[in-house]
Amino acid sequence: LIPALLMGNIAILKIPAVGGLVHMLTADAFAAALPPGVVNFVTGSGRETMPPIMESGLVDVIGFIGGTGAMDKLIKQHPEPHRLKVFAQLAGKNIGVVLPDADLEVASQQCLLGSTSYNGQRCTAVKLMMVHDSVADEFVAKLASKINALTRGLPWEKAAITPLPEPAKPAYLEGLVADALEKGATLVNKDQQGGSLAGALFHPALLDGVTTSMRIFQEEQFGPVVPVARYSDIAEVHAAFKASWNGQQAAIMTRDPAAAAPLIDALSSQVGRININLQCGRSPDSVPFSGRRSSAMGTMSVAESIRAFSIETAIAYTASDAPSKALADQLSGVSKFLAPL
Repeated sequence: LIPALLMGNIAILKIPAVGGLVHMLTADAFAAALPPGVVNFVTGSGRETMPPIMESGLVDVIGFIGGTGAMDKLIKQHPEPHRLKVFAQLAGKNIGVVLPDADLEVASQQCLLGSTSYNGQRCTAVKLMMVHDSVADEFVAKLASKINALTRGLPWEKAAITPLPEPAKPAYLEGLVADALEKGATLVNKDQQGGSLAGALFHPALLDGVTTSMRIFQEEQFGPVVPVARYSDIAEVHAAFKASWNGQQAAIMTRDPAAAAPLIDALSSQVGRININLQCGRSPDSVPFSGRRSSAMGTMSVAESIRAFSIETAIAYTASDAPSKALADQLSGVSKFLAPL
């Protein structure tokens, strides 16, 4: 929003259905600081409020964070979609790969943070772990111990796992777990309440033995279901990345540069960020936050945002023509566009 305003645009901000109240404070701040009409807030169902806005054809740039289906619909609603600049971060199914030489304490801790922080409800979460057979038992044991130690409660109690905000989410997560168990996966922490519900609080479920036939291998859970798939040949990892719709991030856990290099080389054309011995996460705004495939359109960063919300305009003249040069030299004193910032 701020880069759009800096480049002289007016903006319409659709308040999200979940967590929208905090934006009321933002609206008050903008109302006190900016002229009427510069920042406009719209509340209500996106399915009802956004079509008339997009169908007006007056939207030049859309910035969006959410699902790919919603983004596709918004683009199609614009009467001249070729004029619409799209700036979107979408769904992610980021894979964390644990190689045989990995430091398993580091790997398990980073995968814990990547899969359960914010209840796993961020597009940058690690949503699938692929672990080499030779270290899988030890990795899963370490990860289970760390998951079981997570505090559960309410946000103001500073608990690590808190109730889910979407009414339909718990049932969806239960369905993913049930599908995996039916097809042969193991709920490792079942005896520690894994996968159980306490109201809207979903206790993190650690699934081992996940395979490509299971929904959890492909679908973005966006919640605290932690799936581990085992592999014996690195070709299985390459195949999973190649087949995936995800193009956001990946994490590689290893101490061997020779082992990491082939994965990095392959992933450099498949995802927007590769994390080494580090969970997937949002970069500082000074670093490009990009993606490929169904995970992004455009790149998020301060510099990229400024470019996205502006169009370069050049003023040309013949420098060897004295009258034209004299005119150009004086324009910055009378043109608002050419005035120095």
